[in-house]
Amino acid sequence: MKAQLQVTILSAKLKENKKNWFGPSPYVEVTVDGQSKRTEKCNNTHSPKWKQSLTVIVTPVSELIFRVWSHQTLKADILLGMASLEICQILKTNNFKLCEVVQSLQLSTGRNSLDVVGELSVCLDGMQVHPEALAQAESEQGKEGILYKTAWEQRVDQNGRVYYVDHIEKRTTWDRPEPLPTGWERRVDPMGRVYYVDHITRTTTWQRPTQESVRNYEEWQHQRSQLQGAMQHFNQRFIYGVRTLQDQLAAIASKEFDPLGPLPHGWEKRTDTNGRVYFVHHPTRTTQWEDPRRQGLLNDKPLPEGWEMRFTVDGIPYFVDHNRRTTTYIDPRTGKSSSLENGPQITYVRDFKAKVQYFRFWCQQLSMPQHIKITVSRKTLFEDSFQQIMSFHPQDLRRRLWIIFPGEEGLDYGGVAREWFFLLSHEVLNPMYCLFEYAGKDNYCLQINPASYINPDHLKYFKFIGRFIAMALFHGKFIDTGFSLPFYKRILNKPLTLKDLESIDPEFYNSLIWIKDNNIEECGLEMFFSVDKEILGEVTTHELKPDGGNIQVTEDNKEEYIRLVAEWRLSRGVEEQTQAFFEGFNEVLPQQYLQYFDAKELEVMLCGMQEIDLADWQRNTIYRHYARNSKQIIWFWQFVKEMDNEKRMRLLQFVAGTCRLPMGGFADLMGSNGPQKFCIEKVGKENWLPRSHTCFNRLDLPPYKTYEQLKEKLMFAIEETEGFGQE
Repeated sequence: MKAQLQVTILSAKLKENKKNWFGPSPYVEVTVDGQSKRTEKCNNTHSPKWKQSLTVIVTPVSELIFRVWSHQTLKADILLGMASLEICQILKTNNFKLCEVVQSLQLSTGRNSLDVVGELSVCLDGMQVHPEALAQAESEQGKEGILYKTAWEQRVDQNGRVYYVDHIEKRTTWDRPEPLPTGWERRVDPMGRVYYVDHITRTTTWQRPTQESVRNYEEWQHQRSQLQGAMQHFNQRFIYGVRTLQDQLAAIASKEFDPLGPLPHGWEKRTDTNGRVYFVHHPTRTTQWEDPRRQGLLNDKPLPEGWEMRFTVDGIPYFVDHNRRTTTYIDPRTGKSSSLENGPQITYVRDFKAKVQYFRFWCQQLSMPQHIKITVSRKTLFEDSFQQIMSFHPQDLRRRLWIIFPGEEGLDYGGVAREWFFLLSHEVLNPMYCLFEYAGKDNYCLQINPASYINPDHLKYFKFIGRFIAMALFHGKFIDTGFSLPFYKRILNKPLTLKDLESIDPEFYNSLIWIKDNNIEECGLEMFFSVDKEILGEVTTHELKPDGGNIQVTEDNKEEYIRLVAEWRLSRGVEEQTQAFFEGFNEVLPQQYLQYFDAKELEVMLCGMQEIDLADWQRNTIYRHYARNSKQIIWFWQFVKEMDNEKRMRLLQFVAGTCRLPMGGFADLMGSNGPQKFCIEKVGKENWLPRSHTCFNRLDLPPYKTYEQLKEKLMFAIEETEGFGQE
């Protein structure tokens, strides 16, 4: 008789180990009848609290085995302790019913060891049996035990892990032996090899099937059919997207998108017989070559940091101060006012599109006449592009690009250049070239590789890449791969903070926060102002300050240590490469022209935006402590439905840390441990702001009382946060 049992892992108290400075990162593995499930890990603590529920299939005579492991980043996980629990004994002591039964288990180093290393609290819920049924199950277990006694043996290895030996087939397994699933048969071939027959699907396998393996296979088959359907849907959307792009190009050709906004009242834009643009002023019946929106109103110098220029509906420029969130008609560079000195007050609005228009205007101002031809072969794309881009004068790279692939008839009116930027970015940013590397083991954003010096010409390549990335921004083209948050902030010439470290190395960040929040002298930690670094297998010591290897970290100077070690982790000895990158970058596009963007906006400009399928988003969202019909969830999707695509991308970026989606859409959204669906969890009080956990694609949404309150709090969160994972 099988039943579903909900096992809630509550908390644990573990014996402290002074050798582990930051404490273990424990998680619990529950094993029963061949099934194995585990909780999430808790970082750096001897008193973890999970409160995580796991559902397992059990019988009245099953035995639950709990193992507490400590997660290790670069080596095998360590067993901290284990305990076992027999279902039949708990049923007998709780009137044959398990309804929120809390048990405190002693953790030991081995199955039968008396060495107690801690205590584990669990809660069992959702099982009830009749006394006679329990007695019958125990009787059948005794018979089964006799049958298996001569074939199977239970042993414990040197790490305290239980395994089983099959003396007939001469093999071992971690899973407790169980009968074959329904429809399976064990057979032996003429050579004496054991195999298994599935009479339902009419297939065979050498692996002994279990209930869990059968369920996993059925789930894989279901996901595979869903993926095939999603690919068909993607292909349809791709064809539609091409038509949409053509429509946009036609709109641009018809001058529907003018970065300077509409002309002032009374003015008209015309083209003469030679294709030159001129302007007509109807009140005075005069004509001129100069655009009246630029005449006497613009300044050659960029605006101060945090300022932006926009235009009224009449084409009159005004200036936005994002530092103070105000607007003015007075040019902050000259102190002079436009003709609307006493014009109507303009409300401050954060507008990404307006920023992009202003940036495009300055790119137009910097652009050079005519065009340059870049001829590259697809087989030697990297080398050809490097040679030609570095042979041009930097200002020539601001001319219109004309990309030629020899042997191909396509003419470059924008489409060939788009393909060239996409293909070349995939090549030059490929980590296999050792110029860039992934920011973390579960973070596929790129950062400069400190081992790039193995290539003697690596600084020339970084200068080339700097030019190339600046060209992508200048010409409004997208690249294939994105950078890490700290690298975008470096491009924007903005200072890095300790919080930026969390987006590329959360474990290292949590370690520094632990040092900041705890008394390291009471813990007996011996740290010095030096760190070890490993490059290409060679371990060297880097001193954070002069003679740092002999300066011990104390409570008084630990703030300085945290600051220096964070700066080192964010730079990691790539100063020369970074300098070469920005040397090439500034030759094409001075960094000051990007000063009014933030890191998230820069990522959107460089890597592009993707139309979000709202139905796909809803279909692949899971909920914790909410239901699909909860009023907050209904309000949330109403809010998303009312957004334009830009705001939806900002919301996705706030929660998932990126504005880009994988090919499979939200179904393939990645988290820190693999595929991780978008999640909304009820957390906090109604006066709290929403929080995001980018490692898990999770939005903590407080139980707001009204739709207006939910909308206000969410808009504030996605508009005002800087960086990933802000709370």
